[in-house]
Amino acid sequence: MQRSRLAAPFVAAITVLGTAGALTATAQAQPETPSLSNNWYASAPYLMPQNNNPPDPVTVMNATGQKAFQLAFILAPDSGGCTPTWSGTTALPDDAAVAGAIGKIRGNGGDVSVSVGGYTGTKLGQTCGTVDATAAAYQQVVTKYQLKAIDFDLEEPEYENTAAIANELGAAKKLQADNPGLFVSVTMPGTSAGTGWFGTQLLDQAKSIGFTPANFSIMPFDGGFTGASAQVSALEAFHGLLQSHLGWDSATAYAHEGFSGMNGKSDAAEIFNVSDFQTVYDYATTHHLGRFTFWSVNRDRPCVGTTDNGVCSNVQQNDWDFTKFTTKFAGAAPPQTNPPTDPPGTCNATEWQKSQVYTGGSTVKHNGHKWTAKWWTQGEEPGATGAYGVWTDSGAC
Repeated sequence: MQRSRLAAPFVAAITVLGTAGALTATAQAQPETPSLSNNWYASAPYLMPQNNNPPDPVTVMNATGQKAFQLAFILAPDSGGCTPTWSGTTALPDDAAVAGAIGKIRGNGGDVSVSVGGYTGTKLGQTCGTVDATAAAYQQVVTKYQLKAIDFDLEEPEYENTAAIANELGAAKKLQADNPGLFVSVTMPGTSAGTGWFGTQLLDQAKSIGFTPANFSIMPFDGGFTGASAQVSALEAFHGLLQSHLGWDSATAYAHEGFSGMNGKSDAAEIFNVSDFQTVYDYATTHHLGRFTFWSVNRDRPCVGTTDNGVCSNVQQNDWDFTKFTTKFAGAAPPQTNPPTDPPGTCNATEWQKSQVYTGGSTVKHNGHKWTAKWWTQGEEPGATGAYGVWTDSGAC
């Protein structure tokens, strides 16, 4: 979850969620927090309610059946200090937009988790100085929004700061103890080895203080990943790290492991199609992983008139196709929609040629279907290698 997280704010952030007056009223009289199962918090996809042209959360809920969202991000103030802010700019007492979004979600029978940290900005673990001060800052967020779930998204540069990570994990442990039943997730970068050196140090630090969150999730993208097979391999490697560093048996490690993906085109130009999410979803449910989420709902729509990676996926899809996987992971059945196809009688792709070199995103037609390449390929016949092959079936052609 990287740079596209903090693309320039859109005016639509206010128009989508309502007028400023309505937001203030909502913030002052929020609906009672619903009682959702932990499966929903474990499936909550990330949503930026202030930036990246946020969609109406109720529209997404009604179209997908999803009930929970992971709101991003709580940071230290850009001006410095140990008070929680949204995106480093909006102090909690001044917040109207996020509170308004929460009110709409809860009013429609859903709930939220809040994510702290992320890829950019200064984190509270870096500025608060101690575990207790860091925990007190986060407790303000839990109390203000009546949270039942919180996510610690621990990335660069904080990820590489031993003292800051000690503050974050210590604060997470304290919040867990002081708020019985609070669902705490920890999210970290992923690599082909599961996670990197700093990730294994994070696991060791958690063990040393006796902290066990609901799950440790990795983000297998922006690291040279080529579709679902590379992501599944990384998740399996991370499973081994959970066993070796935390002393867990296989079943316990899977139950505390999570996937946090990126839908569509990543910041590093990797491509993750709907079919890739299906493959990882199948792995996650077969192995009983504890969490399945992605960055982000703001991007879960086809690109129309823009290729801005913060607001659309840059792959072929219907609105909210990726969110429906999180709904299924929570144990619900999302509403059905037809897969995107070209209009009848048309096909904007050329016939597949065995000798032709194709790169990620290339499209061809073959045996009456349109196919999209996930990565570089030559000679691999579309439809011949199944879900783990290079070609994604994009519908009749």
